[in-house]
This record gives sequence, structure tokens and C-alpha cells, in this order.
Amino acid sequence: MSLASMAARIERLPLSTFHRRFVGLIALGGWFDFYDIFMMAYIGAAMQHSGFISRDEFGWVIAAGFLGMFIGTVIFGMGSDRFGRRTAFLWMLLIYSGFTLLGAFAQNAWSLIVLRALAGVGIGAELVVIDTYVTEMVPSGARGRYVAITQVVGFTAIPVVAYLSKQLVPTHWLMDGWRWVMVIGSVGALLVWYLRRNLPESPRWLEVVGRHAEAEQVMRGIEERVVKATGQSLPEPAYLKVETAKAMVWRELWQPLYRGRTLMLMVFHLLQTIGIYGFANWAPTFLLAQGNGLGQSLEYGFWIALVSPVGPLLAVWSTEYFQRRKAIVILALLMAASGMLFPFSQSGAMIVATGALLTIFSYWFSALLHAYQAELFPTRARATGVGFTYSWSRLSAMFSTLIIAVLLNQGVVAVFVFMGAAMVGVALVVGLFGPNTNAVVLEEVSG
Repeated sequence: MSLASMAARIERLPLSTFHRRFVGLIALGGWFDFYDIFMMAYIGAAMQHSGFISRDEFGWVIAAGFLGMFIGTVIFGMGSDRFGRRTAFLWMLLIYSGFTLLGAFAQNAWSLIVLRALAGVGIGAELVVIDTYVTEMVPSGARGRYVAITQVVGFTAIPVVAYLSKQLVPTHWLMDGWRWVMVIGSVGALLVWYLRRNLPESPRWLEVVGRHAEAEQVMRGIEERVVKATGQSLPEPAYLKVETAKAMVWRELWQPLYRGRTLMLMVFHLLQTIGIYGFANWAPTFLLAQGNGLGQSLEYGFWIALVSPVGPLLAVWSTEYFQRRKAIVILALLMAASGMLFPFSQSGAMIVATGALLTIFSYWFSALLHAYQAELFPTRARATGVGFTYSWSRLSAMFSTLIIAVLLNQGVVAVFVFMGAAMVGVALVVGLFGPNTNAVVLEEVSG
């Protein structure tokens, strides 16, 4: 058994309570990533309404957060290929929790901008490490579904933060209500850090970097837990070649096999962020710009947010039945089409219905993209490949936020034309240049 590669031994494991517990703990960390990103959409409208920040300053708050996320993605996302998935995970949560808590007590717009950038460093690579971690720990026949499950859990944070904002923003108990929304997010992340102390490191990664004794110890522990949970002995592992770590992991992204994938994902992330975060971060502000009051905007935002987990749930069902590449193309086009309906909605029912439709398509798309991107690179460079290409989404979010703030002066329709064009570009680049990956062992996908 010990002569078989870690990949082979992971592939032959039946799904059990070990996998469900592991993915559950990982998903809790992702929950606070979503809470943090979407929190600003709801409390940002309140901060603008109260005069704490202007619309232009709000654009800088969002942009600063994504700048920090870009830096964090480079440090922790790419760094987890060197220091390990678990280590990067824990440090990210600590940094995020501390600076989010400080941000709750910011005294002016510019101190909030700086603290949002620093909090972004901590949370920037959370989804990168989650995608990498789960992809390496789950057998190939279920990895897309399990990555989608982490997205389902994560997206439940959106209705929660929308509800908390709706309830707390109007209050002024000891301090402004929007500050309590930030405090709750920071304290929760510390709880997850405590729960995740006993997570195992990825045996695949340990083996690739030459830490064979640790890989064997972790793998045997996992196998014992699976045997105990299933009550069955494990089948013999099939032969799978062991990867070897390279001295210059960065160069792997530009080898002939991976160069096209790297470039494709760079363009993909530059564009997809405009569609997803453009709406998510600005929805209540769009409603304010259309003449709705703060309370009404938060009310509509809450009802739209309620459907957030539906998209990832559809991804759990569909991700192993349909090629992820093709599904991403179709959903990108549906996002572009449904987005154009939103600015023309007049009644409350139509605003909620069109916003909910766009939200479902967006988060279904998001769950599939996170499963897909982690499959395209080898274990020795997976976090580097995903981290580097995903970092372009953070840069895109930063600059597109500033562009949206300018376009909004021309009206909400101009913003949605901008977002729709970006999603059409996503469909083209993935449809033309993306490989198929479903149910293929990672070592085969990566050549």
C-alpha cells in the first residue's frame, strides 16, 4: 500500500463521513469569505445614506478591498504551493478577522479604506485555497460536486448578511448598526479558525514536495477513518504516476501544455468579475440610484439575496452530469441576457424577480468556475496556477468598481451593458479555449 502514490490511494477511497466533515469545515471558512465580500454591498448603502462616505469614496472602499485580495491571492494562494494548504488557510483567517474587527471602529472613510485593504489580504486567497484543497482531497468522480457544496454553504452567507444589515443598520446601540455587521463577521471567522485546527494537510501536496513520511502518516490516518466509517476494507489502489516538485513552479504555468490554460484563465477572470461582483457589490446602490429609499433598497436586496444558495445547489446537481466547460459558457450568456432586464424593472415584484434570476445564474456559474479552474494545473503548481490567474479577478474587481462608479453617473443601463459585454467575452474565451475535465483523474488532466 505504501508504494502506491497518494493520488491513487485518495482515488480509491469511498466517499464517507470523513469527506463530508472535511468539506463542511472547509466550507465554513468560505462562508466568511462570502460574508465579507457581500457585506459591503449592504452596509455601503447605509454608509452613503448616513453621510459617512460619499458614492466615490464607497467605490474606493470596494476597490481597496479587492486590491488587498489581489495581494493576498499572490501571497497565500501561490504561497500555499510552498507552505501547504492548511498553513495558508489558518493565517488567512487570522489576518482577516483582526483587520475586519478594526474596520468596524474606523473613524473616517480613508481609515476604513486602508483597513479594508488589509482585511482583503487575509481573505484574498480563501477561495483559491479552498478549491485547491478540496480538489486534491476528494476522488475525481465527486470533486466537482464537493467544490460546489462549499459554494452552497458560502452563498448562504449572503441572505444572512442581508438580513443582519436590514435589522441592524437602522439601530444605533453603542455605535452605528453597520459597524455591528462587521463585528459579527470578524468574530465568526475566529470561531472557524478554532474548528479547523485539526484539518489534515493534503497528502498529494506533501508527497509532491518530498515530505513522504508526513504524507504517509496523514494518508494512513485518513484511510483508517474511512474504513471505520464505512465498515469495509479498501480496494487495492490503481497505478498513478507520482508528480515531482519543480525548482521553479512559476515556469510550469508557461510550459506548452499549460500556457494556453493560463492565458485563457487570465482573460476569463478579468471579465467574469465584472459580471458577478458588479451586480453583487452595487445592487442596493443601483436601487438607490433608481429613486428607491434606503429601507426599500435593503428590503429588495434581502429578498434577492434569499435565492443566493439556489445557484450553487443547481451546480451540485449538474456539475458531474454536464461538462463544466459547456455549462460555464451557457450560464455566462444567461447572465448577460437576464442582467439587461434588471434596469428596466419598475415594480417591486419585477425588481426582485429579475434580480433573483440574475443572482441564480451568477452563483451557479460561480460554483462551476471554482470547480473547473482547480482542475487545470498539476498538484505541484495548482495553487500557483489558480492563485495567479484568480488574482486577475481581484485586479479586475478593483478597476471595474471605479469604472462602474463613473458609469453610474450615466444611468444604471450603462452599467448593465458593461457587465453584459464582459459575460459574452467569458463565453467566447471558455468555449473556444477551455478543455473538458469531468470525471478525469487530476494527474491525467494535468498531463
